[in-house]
Amino acid sequence: MTSLKQTDNDLAQTDDELIVQIEAAGEELSQVRQAAASVIFGQENVIELALITVLAGGHALLIGVPGLAKTLLVETLGTVLGLDERRIQFTPDLMPSDILGSEVLEESESGKRHFRFIKGPVFAQLLMADEINRASPKTQSALLQAMQEHHVTIAGERHDLPAPFHVLATQNPLEQEGTYPLPEAQLDRFLLQIDVDYPDESSERRMLLETTGTNDNAAKTVWSADKLMKTQRLVRQIPVGESVVEAILKLVRSARPSSDGGNPGLSDMISWGPGPRASQALMMGARAKALMDGRLSPSIEDVIALAEPVLKHRMALSFAARAEGVTLPQIISQLTANLD
Repeated sequence: MTSLKQTDNDLAQTDDELIVQIEAAGEELSQVRQAAASVIFGQENVIELALITVLAGGHALLIGVPGLAKTLLVETLGTVLGLDERRIQFTPDLMPSDILGSEVLEESESGKRHFRFIKGPVFAQLLMADEINRASPKTQSALLQAMQEHHVTIAGERHDLPAPFHVLATQNPLEQEGTYPLPEAQLDRFLLQIDVDYPDESSERRMLLETTGTNDNAAKTVWSADKLMKTQRLVRQIPVGESVVEAILKLVRSARPSSDGGNPGLSDMISWGPGPRASQALMMGARAKALMDGRLSPSIEDVIALAEPVLKHRMALSFAARAEGVTLPQIISQLTANLD
């Protein structure tokens, strides 16, 4: 077999070793999903998308009305994956220093004064930004550098964040009072937008019976941070066929206005579309999805399955489309239909 160009001793050096590692990782990820599903009922698709986000090394935005276990999901994933998890409750009066940290002036016993940096809650492996759209735009933007570059700059000094670093933010629907829409630049930093819907009747029945008794359905640690980072490196080794690459490019480019290489038939419906970061998100997401299923490479079906979570927050409808009642899921469905 041909050798793979890797320098990390933990990664596969031959195609045979890669196959073994992918199959083993698929079985281990099945245990991770089961551990999370034992606490979060009726949200199997949400759990899968959240795990895909983390395996791909990205951040996720979970959107849903209050009471759908979004916060519990993040806490559960932190426990199951063995990550240092912290939570920030976003409020209108929250300041950027409450997230990043700040410098305080201290005086030594000799009388010499100096500044000491006190780290904020952003210095965690898994950060839960709860109700992120309740904070002001100034505070929301405090996460931009951290999410993209994995470090923050305070008073001209760089402070690296722990590895791995992931933000799972929850957001209330924008129709609710007291919310601020996230800026487009920050939305683009989220690998996936995960819509959290109401559970079905059987799941809600199970939830009702198992969470109101004396049994404690606490999450159990299955993985570790080192195991997660090793698997994230494995995700990047998964080969992607040329047909899947072409499908990703075709889908993302067709989601733009026609003047930007998009679909002329939908040019009047789309105000602005996804950039190259969406293509990267689809590529990494498809690889992670294949790994979770124990498959050796992603398929076009993986691209179609992840199209809406990847594209929905990276597109905007035109005024004419909104006036006609057209929705983004409808547009994305039309675009993916051309990939079959």
